[in-house]
Amino acid sequence: MQRMKEIVDLLNKYNYEYYTLDNPSVSDAEYDRLMQELIVLEKKYPNDVLPDSPTQKIGGKIIDEFDKVVHNVGMFSLGNVFNEEELIEFDNKIRKVINNVEYVAELKIDGMGVSLEYKNGLLFRAATRGDGTVGEDITHNVKTIKSIPIKLNEPVDIVIRGEIFMSKKSFETLNNDRKEKDLPLFQNPRNAAAGSVRQLDSSVTASRNLDAFLYHYPLTPFKTHYESLEYMKELGLKVNPNIRLCKDINEVIEYIKKWTELRDTLPYEIDGVVIKVNDVTKYDEIGYTAKVPKWATAYKFPAQLVMTKLKDIIFTVGRTGMITPNAVLEPIKIMGSTVSRATLHNEDFILNKDIKINDYVYIKKAGDVIPEVVSVELKRREDVKPFVMIENCPICGEKLINPKGFVDYFCPNDNCPARNIEKLIHFVSRDAMNIEGLGERIIEDFYNYGYIKDFSDIYKLKDKKEELVELEGFGLKSVNNILDNIELSKSNSMERLLFALGINGIGAKKAKIISKQFPSLELLENSSFDELNNIKDIGPILSKNIIDYFSDDDNIRELNELKKCGVNFEYRGKKILIDEEYTNKRFVITGSFDFITRKEIKDFIEDKGGFISESVSKNTDIVIVGKDPGKKYDDALKLNIEIWDDKILKEKLGLM
Repeated sequence: MQRMKEIVDLLNKYNYEYYTLDNPSVSDAEYDRLMQELIVLEKKYPNDVLPDSPTQKIGGKIIDEFDKVVHNVGMFSLGNVFNEEELIEFDNKIRKVINNVEYVAELKIDGMGVSLEYKNGLLFRAATRGDGTVGEDITHNVKTIKSIPIKLNEPVDIVIRGEIFMSKKSFETLNNDRKEKDLPLFQNPRNAAAGSVRQLDSSVTASRNLDAFLYHYPLTPFKTHYESLEYMKELGLKVNPNIRLCKDINEVIEYIKKWTELRDTLPYEIDGVVIKVNDVTKYDEIGYTAKVPKWATAYKFPAQLVMTKLKDIIFTVGRTGMITPNAVLEPIKIMGSTVSRATLHNEDFILNKDIKINDYVYIKKAGDVIPEVVSVELKRREDVKPFVMIENCPICGEKLINPKGFVDYFCPNDNCPARNIEKLIHFVSRDAMNIEGLGERIIEDFYNYGYIKDFSDIYKLKDKKEELVELEGFGLKSVNNILDNIELSKSNSMERLLFALGINGIGAKKAKIISKQFPSLELLENSSFDELNNIKDIGPILSKNIIDYFSDDDNIRELNELKKCGVNFEYRGKKILIDEEYTNKRFVITGSFDFITRKEIKDFIEDKGGFISESVSKNTDIVIVGKDPGKKYDDALKLNIEIWDDKILKEKLGLM
């Protein structure tokens, strides 16, 4: 046991020096000799294997399926900026809250987000981001990643966030190996990393030579993000060496310009720069939107332009019936993936850019994600065919309509197969019912096979289990996984279902606002136009759309079927307490508070039916004022708006 502990400590030290510090102190031969000695000892004494033994990084554990993990602190996404003007606008908003703001600029690693949980310094659990609230347990695979320590330098309980990625060299080696074995190639290192982490057999993950950088300590006791990063290094965690503390936005812009030029010299892929306010104590005051923190953003590198031939223009139908023309391209590689389709948006877009079939066109990935045609190379134009907008739906043949005020054309047929498939895809999507395993291809297959036509048919698939197992490409395990996830989705809170139904204009955020006011679908169905219109941020158009939806007999029949299937119709978040002092009133919070966070104040107001606004105007009802309030307090005085100070706020909270 003593010798095993000596070897484990030495090997973990050497791993840290090699993979984190990039400064090995021993030869590969010496490392291999110690590893072999440890393997022999562990085989002889298998009950005495130490929990932080580096042999776990060899892999070999196989699981049946990925368990769900609820994140104790949500894993947020970031908003994006794409140019210097948007970056300065981001800075201006921050400086309305903080006068002298410092930023931390970090390279945005193009990989897969991961959450690491350590208990008493030992890696207890690793999880994917998932939907930000619930991820999947990938501990058995993460333990194989050499740059992620199984044991920290201190026996602490801590949660750390970071990015798992595959280096350019490892990606090339992997694809060369797959090519020799006549296996499908990965499109880019990001996809390869994600696919490698989601393996049931950890020895497969171990063979892929993954790497990681850690960048966030969500419950940090430190006052600044930079201090948190330094502490993470002290614990033995691998932090990107190119992070820079910037005294203002101008230094951030310099950093971005530098790495825009040096991007291709790095041994791993990056797709931008992350900018975070350094002062962690101001995060609550700066605030959050429904999806992203306002104290951080991601600058996305300018899209790469490539030229290829546009061979044809085809048309797709969305769930609302909107017709989108798409370019069929000579396949070309851009941003690490092969592209053969690109959006052309609508008829006006094509005519304004004078795009014709057989043209050579420049394409880019908008936000590095969606391929888009940018312009035509007129010098290479020959034997081209003019674009002609179709008059009938390419799927059902219905004559298209072009409503007044719209540039887009629509298929008016509610029963168009393409529209129905898109509606079903939307219903199961992450922000809607979040049914994992039912991807676009499977939804389309199940629709074409006749297994699902309506939303409720998804919940009746369990009755066709034996038939599904016999389908090509399926098996008992994959079908069971889909059916388990379908069953799990029945317990979703009402706002997910409301968004999933696809009522025109009702996005995820609006669905939550409505669900708080009408915490069951029955209440919403029986609501009046005026009741809906009186909800802040809903308005007459969305109110009419909701009334129209619940006035349709087919929609009511489908809702009744969903209810029979056991789908939850109730809101399961915090319900609004009807209180005339708060309901539908607009509040502004300014300054800081010793006894409560700004987020806690925001939650209290919203739970009672009030709304939080970022700026003071004539529409503001109440301004809550803490220490050092600034301009918002002055504006409230000028407009004679009701003010709550510390004392009044404590009374409202029941703390006096």
